[in-house]
Amino acid sequence: MPRYKILIEYDGRPYAGWQKQANAPSVQQTIEEAIFRFSGEKAVLQGAGRTDTGVHALGQVGHFDLPGIWRGDRIRDAMNAQLRPAPIAIISADAVPDAFDARRSATRRHYLYRIVDRRAPAALDIDRVWDVRRRLDIEAMRAGAALLIGHHDFTTFRSADCQARSPMKTLDALVISRRGDEVLFEVSARSFLHNQVRSMVGTLKKVGEGKWPPEAVGAVLEARDRKACGPVAPPGGLYLVRVDYPAAPGSEPEQTVDDLAEDEA
Repeated sequence: MPRYKILIEYDGRPYAGWQKQANAPSVQQTIEEAIFRFSGEKAVLQGAGRTDTGVHALGQVGHFDLPGIWRGDRIRDAMNAQLRPAPIAIISADAVPDAFDARRSATRRHYLYRIVDRRAPAALDIDRVWDVRRRLDIEAMRAGAALLIGHHDFTTFRSADCQARSPMKTLDALVISRRGDEVLFEVSARSFLHNQVRSMVGTLKKVGEGKWPPEAVGAVLEARDRKACGPVAPPGGLYLVRVDYPAAPGSEPEQTVDDLAEDEA
């Protein structure tokens, strides 16, 4: 059966996360229903990342199998027509080899976290940024973030509900920059523990506020204790920006159970 890859953008505010649930709306279910309405087929949609309640996406990737040969632009346009007025858009749709798997074939995931640190509230970005109302020290946060790069036991930064068997992860990048009154955290890794990015951002915010010195981030990491973590940043500031895949189909790296036990970061 032909397989199709879709690139998805969505506002996570109306949804209880990506994954289909029995008693709450989800992004996955909403898209599956749109596929059924235009094709008459009950396709199962698999996503690259299981974003949590209220988390957004600029570059979520999904795949599904659908009988017949469909042009990518026809799938894209038909799905977008069926999705209205839901805040979900299919940016592109393409036929892919049967071996492609949106989750298992991914080599790296990129997240963005947004903080607005001006005194006045972010009126146009409610639940799209973390509105902290006080100026943060970017250089201090960068110094703390540097201590998180590399392969570590990230127990301190994982949710109690995390399903990964191991807390060991490799953080490839955590870049902090300023754009006016907005502080941006760009985070990249092959996979993440549940709530890892939001937990790291919450800890770094305490450094930015001057409540913790930068070196405290290393001590928090080494504690391997959830109680040592700073506050978990709210979901509205988090965006799944991009998912990387091998250039050549079939050259996907071997992945372990823990690589795949990735949820909302």
